[in-house]
Amino acid sequence: MIIYGRQPVREALQSGLVLRIIIAKGVEVKTEREFRRLATKANIPTDIVPRISLDQNLGTARHQGIAAELEEVSLAETETPILLAKTRKERLLLVVLDQVQDPRNYGAIIRSAEALGAHGVISEQRRSSPLSAVAIKTSAGAAAHIPIAQVTNLVRYLKELKNQNIWIYGASTASKNTVETFDWNRDIAIVIGSEGRGLRKLVRETCDDLVSIALKGKSESLNASVATGILLNTIQNRRNKST
Repeated sequence: MIIYGRQPVREALQSGLVLRIIIAKGVEVKTEREFRRLATKANIPTDIVPRISLDQNLGTARHQGIAAELEEVSLAETETPILLAKTRKERLLLVVLDQVQDPRNYGAIIRSAEALGAHGVISEQRRSSPLSAVAIKTSAGAAAHIPIAQVTNLVRYLKELKNQNIWIYGASTASKNTVETFDWNRDIAIVIGSEGRGLRKLVRETCDDLVSIALKGKSESLNASVATGILLNTIQNRRNKST
């Protein structure tokens, strides 16, 4: 798996997943020295290749003369986030994605989930973004630090969570209940719908309740990854205030 761009490669190096750094011939001397130094520090090899090689392999991507080969990120078991929450002695905070298909949104959601203390990100195998190089690049290495799992049937999975006394809240602009109005001091899963279409009918009906973000401007909705970040941050803040 190859990611590209100077900042994504810098951040990926912190994850420990980088197998080698690829530098295009003719890149600025300062940049080449920096990434050679980072490679030496991480004890990984550096390959110098003709710039046209990166151009051909990455198409029209703006690689900035820097790329990296990554280890494959393995999907976790669906029980792993729950076990992680128990290990940390924390209330479960799970992010569930309903047909989020944009790999950049997927990666950004993974990044927000990891940064804001969620215990896992779950999506459905069909009609959802795979854990691709683009998603991993956008996650900036966070994909290596949070359990990511996929299920065959999202509605069935949500029902299984409910059987474990986990509350399911779906994000919906149609809800009059804002994120500030709930008691989040319980095990919960937040369900985020797809870009443009929101939650599917069966998914929405399976949720215990729906939650929205109070918007002040003229925009009627938020990008899925932005909405996830706001929801998780608000939930964690309210949990901290109640302890």
